[in-house]
Amino acid sequence: MKKLEKQMSEAQSYQQWAELARDHDRCSGREHWKKIDKTSLYDYASIRSRLERLRYFRENNDNIGLLFTLNEGIHGNMGGMGQPVLYTRSKFGTKQLIEDYIDAIVDALDHLARLDCDTPGFVERLDFFRRANKCYGKSALMLSGGAVLGNFHVGVVRTLIAEGVLPDVISGASAGSLIAAVLGTRTDEELGYFLDPENLIKELGMEVDLVNNGLSETTPRINHRLLKEKIAQLVPDMTFQEAFEKTGRHINISVSPSDVHQTSRLLNAVASPNVYIRKAVLASCAVPGIFPPVMLEAKNVHGHPQPYLATRRWIDGSVSDDLPAKRLARLYGVNHFIVSQTNPLVLWLLQDNKAVQFGVAKSLQGVVMRGMKDWIDASNTLIQRYFKNSPRIRRMANLTNAITRQKYTGDVNIIPRYRFFDPRKLLTELNEKELLNLIHEGELATWPKVEMIRRSTKISRKLAEILEAYEAEEMQRLGKAHHHLGAEMPRSRRA
Repeated sequence: MKKLEKQMSEAQSYQQWAELARDHDRCSGREHWKKIDKTSLYDYASIRSRLERLRYFRENNDNIGLLFTLNEGIHGNMGGMGQPVLYTRSKFGTKQLIEDYIDAIVDALDHLARLDCDTPGFVERLDFFRRANKCYGKSALMLSGGAVLGNFHVGVVRTLIAEGVLPDVISGASAGSLIAAVLGTRTDEELGYFLDPENLIKELGMEVDLVNNGLSETTPRINHRLLKEKIAQLVPDMTFQEAFEKTGRHINISVSPSDVHQTSRLLNAVASPNVYIRKAVLASCAVPGIFPPVMLEAKNVHGHPQPYLATRRWIDGSVSDDLPAKRLARLYGVNHFIVSQTNPLVLWLLQDNKAVQFGVAKSLQGVVMRGMKDWIDASNTLIQRYFKNSPRIRRMANLTNAITRQKYTGDVNIIPRYRFFDPRKLLTELNEKELLNLIHEGELATWPKVEMIRRSTKISRKLAEILEAYEAEEMQRLGKAHHHLGAEMPRSRRA
């Protein structure tokens, strides 16, 4: 088993890693564990009962009974089956009952979608698919800030794309905003080229250092011109609306206010469709004290750039909204969050708490963290009251409070194996070997999560696929009906 674990840590592809993980499960006895329904981790009895009902109606071609059973509820965490702890007991996959149940639901949805009959009719099925899609929700990928550690995200998205499980809703803050912008402005074919290792070196690698290049060596300063050139090299000159129309991906970029009394914003095609993505990325990457605050720009009705919220300036998005879960839930109905976490300010404190249910150490850590947050919150209140004439102190207190009050994990957490990094190197350029190693670290951290992501998103992906086809057919039917109505209308009426 130790030998297999070493080989898994040195794997060069997901297929290689997956085969080694299955071998590990067979050696450890976890393969047998997966085949046994009974466990205290979830309500296996209700899942087994629902699975048998689905199979019964499917085998007897009872479409009404099948639709009724599905109408009773399709939930990602039915009976607790979506708990991350169920995916930590084995190296690959989870209980066979859970996998069979999810597959049965997907098969039933696919069967109903392909029906060519009037019972149930097209309109009834379309109504069901819309309700099921809204109730079930969808997944989002959130890419945190992390300076050069943001290249870890490249390995994450490479794996998700290769396995066909990249969500359509993506958010990014600071370094994560750059990767989100790349995903949102390139088609699948273009991403295939961009994410190739050789092309990545050409696209991401730069021979000059962004920090202290031609500037003072005592005070860290980013070379503004070079950073703008790098962002322009990676991000096309597009607005959020134009990017969505090109790729169909909902990208969201967090920016934080530089003023004391302002709040953070989440820029996207819904709230700020005409804002230029390049400027949003530049603002989200503006590290306080190293890069000056940025004014956003938007395309006006004449197609020219003009200031957007001209009186306001914006800084590093990870400061106040590293993972904008609540906003994504409100905008897109997201209820399942995949997090690629590289924020160096909190990385050393994090663990995948979603995968651990009990433990004294976890409880103590929770108490200490809550106490620390309350203390910082109280200190910030006092500073705002007694340092009214010191805006810099008040701004720093607000930044500290914003950082500590945030939640830095989601439902699926992809975290680097190594948590401690030299802070002096976080803003320096990586050489080719360092860049490839960091990307591969992202892949290695994602591979153990792939099956959990695949299973937890399989139903929502199927519902989205069905709805896209059904709504296109609905538009086609409405178009034919309108044309037929116009043809039958008397000439005088049409005139």
